[in-house]
Amino acid sequence: MEGKARFILAATMSSMMVFMVTLIVTYLNLGLRGDFIAQWGKAYLIAWPIAAVTGYLIMPMSRRFTTLIVGLIDGGA
Repeated sequence: MEGKARFILAATMSSMMVFMVTLIVTYLNLGLRGDFIAQWGKAYLIAWPIAAVTGYLIMPMSRRFTTLIVGLIDGGA
């Protein structure tokens, strides 16, 4: 996968995952209080760049690992 496509994939996938995870964890930790949206937004803005960079960096290793596991599953059937 080319660098641009890999970056877009990592950014969009991590954005969606971080959106849900930070929303749920913020709700579980704080409940629905007056500053819920502000606290959730802060958590999202901190977590998303970290998740995007991590996803971008580990994508090649994850792809190789996935290929290995699928090969083992298909070879074992």
